[in-house]
Amino acid sequence: MDTTHWTHWRSQFPILERANYLNSCSLGALSRRSVERLSRFQEDWHTHGASAWYEIWLGRLAELRGRVGGLLGAGDDEVAFSASVSAALSVIGSAIDYRHRPRVVCAELDFPTIGYQWMARPDVEVVLVPSDDGATIDLDRWADAVDERTAAMATSHVFFTTGATQDLKSLAGIARRAGALFIVDAYQSAGQLPVDLRGDDVDVLIAGPLKWLLGGPGLAYTTVRRELVTELRPTITGWFGAADQFDFDITRHQFKDDARRFELGTPALPTVHTALGGQEIIDEIGVAAIRQRNQELTERLIERAGDAGFRFRMAPDPEARSAIVMIAAADPGDAVRHLGQAGIIVDARPGHVRVSPHFYNTSAEIDQVVDELARWRDG
Repeated sequence: MDTTHWTHWRSQFPILERANYLNSCSLGALSRRSVERLSRFQEDWHTHGASAWYEIWLGRLAELRGRVGGLLGAGDDEVAFSASVSAALSVIGSAIDYRHRPRVVCAELDFPTIGYQWMARPDVEVVLVPSDDGATIDLDRWADAVDERTAAMATSHVFFTTGATQDLKSLAGIARRAGALFIVDAYQSAGQLPVDLRGDDVDVLIAGPLKWLLGGPGLAYTTVRRELVTELRPTITGWFGAADQFDFDITRHQFKDDARRFELGTPALPTVHTALGGQEIIDEIGVAAIRQRNQELTERLIERAGDAGFRFRMAPDPEARSAIVMIAAADPGDAVRHLGQAGIIVDARPGHVRVSPHFYNTSAEIDQVVDELARWRDG
């Protein structure tokens, strides 16, 4: 790929002038575009006060909804905003009938939020699908776990524990054959991998701007297939989900007839604006180009670290890897502190240092983190 192209984008992210930032899986770098959007929000507030809601901010919500739909293969009417994946799952989970299907199937490698949502319900049995290699889950394992008692199959597109990707289309087939709702947490993948609600045959897909979409915390995106929207009637709701929300009528309630019925309260407008700035960049580069760039950086990291004697927790097939690289370390917290003193920002997870490059990183930065990690190990 054209290295000049990627050098151009680096200038959008001030943190790269100060540090070797390889922690996009925890928090995507803040761009100048996002700062400009946030400044505009503040100026609107100074100028218009609350009237900015009607004159400006509802339009910004619509703009973000459209951009998110374009990214995730959904129509504007299939996109809802939530405060977090936890909030999104709570609303969707409340709309499922468990009386004749009391099971929800998740993976033991999933982020805990996915399992916790249903573990808190006394009427639901959570089945955790095991991993045979500690990094991936075989499709046969899913097929064995999902049956006529399964209300929903809920799992990650990318496992936060290993960076391994899952074949959503094949998983969707397993859910369909059992008559189960297929729910995907794409928070770890959206922005670094192609994600398509309809193309992947997903029922409910949840993503957000915190990580690879470069938009910051406080927001999540719930996309629901149009034909399922009115079939799902939540028992958790808020005024943004009401059809007549600006009538302020407490005597009656009716859901919106599109995916906005899954919304709760007022969305975090500062994050809406920073998310718009990040989304602009993702849209301009294109996810396919980002995927190719990130694969180059990731495979360089794995090759260099492997040559240096490090071990990994990852998918054996390079095509099933994301830009999340788990490098085994005896004391990952100490390793992260050491790297931080050298100006390298990564993160620690149990037993591993997690390195997560994005398109704005360079080969030299990849080499530096490997050299410094080896220095820590050998020191």
